[in-house]
Amino acid sequence: MRSMIARVLPAVLLALALPLAGCKETQRFFFGGPPPGTPGYVIGFLGAVIADEPRAALEAREVLSEGGNAADAATTLALTLAVTLPSRAGLGGGGACLAYFPPAKVPEAIMFLPAATEGAGAGRPAAVPMLLRGLLTLQARHGTRTIANLIQPAEGLARFGVPVSTALARDLKVVGQALTLDPGAASAFASITGGPLTEGTTLMQPDLGTTFAEIRINGVNDLYGGALAERLERASANAGSPITAADLAKARATIAEPIVISSFPGQHEEIAFLPLPADGGLAAAAAFQALTRNQKDMTGAKAIALAIAARYRQSGGDAKTLLSTPPGTASLPALPASTGFVALDRKGGAVACDVTMGNLFGVGRVARGTGILLAASPKVWPPPLLAAAIAFNPQRFGFRAEVAASGQEGAPLAVAAALAETLTMPAKLKPKKKGEMIPIMTTPVPEPGRANVVACLDGLPGAEKSCAWQADRRLSGLATGGNDQEKIEMERAE
Repeated sequence: MRSMIARVLPAVLLALALPLAGCKETQRFFFGGPPPGTPGYVIGFLGAVIADEPRAALEAREVLSEGGNAADAATTLALTLAVTLPSRAGLGGGGACLAYFPPAKVPEAIMFLPAATEGAGAGRPAAVPMLLRGLLTLQARHGTRTIANLIQPAEGLARFGVPVSTALARDLKVVGQALTLDPGAASAFASITGGPLTEGTTLMQPDLGTTFAEIRINGVNDLYGGALAERLERASANAGSPITAADLAKARATIAEPIVISSFPGQHEEIAFLPLPADGGLAAAAAFQALTRNQKDMTGAKAIALAIAARYRQSGGDAKTLLSTPPGTASLPALPASTGFVALDRKGGAVACDVTMGNLFGVGRVARGTGILLAASPKVWPPPLLAAAIAFNPQRFGFRAEVAASGQEGAPLAVAAALAETLTMPAKLKPKKKGEMIPIMTTPVPEPGRANVVACLDGLPGAEKSCAWQADRRLSGLATGGNDQEKIEMERAE
């Protein structure tokens, strides 16, 4: 009897295991593996993240590997950028995001644009900090992790230091000397010789690390109505860019419907753009509409995009009316910097964001004792053209592509051009060599725009092998994702 069992048992176990081979959770149950919240928890396709600063992308990818979704990854990415790319992202700034989680019918927009303070004017007025309000709203609506958990990578990098990246060093070269005139900013961004930090040197922000720790322990609301709010009120006044407790208490993110237009004739996708008052989304939608009529006329599409944004800033109006009438020939002033990033998870959840400090390094002043670099007020500096978009299939309730762009006046056209090329590619396009990424962007978007793109040519969920991601090659960012048990696919700017 025992010999019969010994002969039969292996065959029975094999028969049981074969049907379960495709079930990853069952495999993990039988064969073990890292628990949720541990790198390597996800078996197979992770998704993808792209940022203009590599360390932020790597921290976000870690969240996907641990089982987090696109909202969790985007929140981690934004918080990390506040440490590693403070010239363009920070607790003092703000922005806007699009979020799409199938089977939702359409994406939604989370708006946390930098807001003007209500007090009397200062020499260099600061904006009301909005980044944390936006990320808290994103997590509350779509995330699977807490802000307290996701803030830890940024806290550690601020407290113990991080090498200055190529992206940050480039920005420091532009305004570094002026930045070091402020004692608070100099303590973080100046070298021992007095000049701005250079690439590869260590950026230490211990006060910011302490602020992150307080937010982790006491919650985001501590910055908007607690002890941290009181400290920021005093410190910002001492820096000459006052933000009052009343300003902080009124700060709120809002949920809005995006601008949604159809893709090229004959295609099933629709495209969601950031809504007003983020007029970069309006401009990107106008540019895309122009490219559906003539995909080669980039100059004409850019002129239309900038004219429609200028018209909105001059006279207001709603997106539908503005997109359906000739925009005229109005122009825009010089615009401030921003940075765009995207995240995609294995189930087709997608987040595309643009964030800004209202000016490169904001007002150039740090609220001492908090480590918070103060963003520039939209009362004085013109707002940037924040441009991001998500293409989705409303019939299949699935993700198709997402883009986030930067490059001042070039950002709207960058979004439109990247989408136009991505959405007109053959759905069954294959890489030339085994292991290569599908070349979703063969032509760089026009100057001065920069675009970070993720696309699944056959849609997601359901066609992970058709997904590819690409950072703009002219920047020094990172696109990363793929399969956690195979070679990590990375695309660095050359």
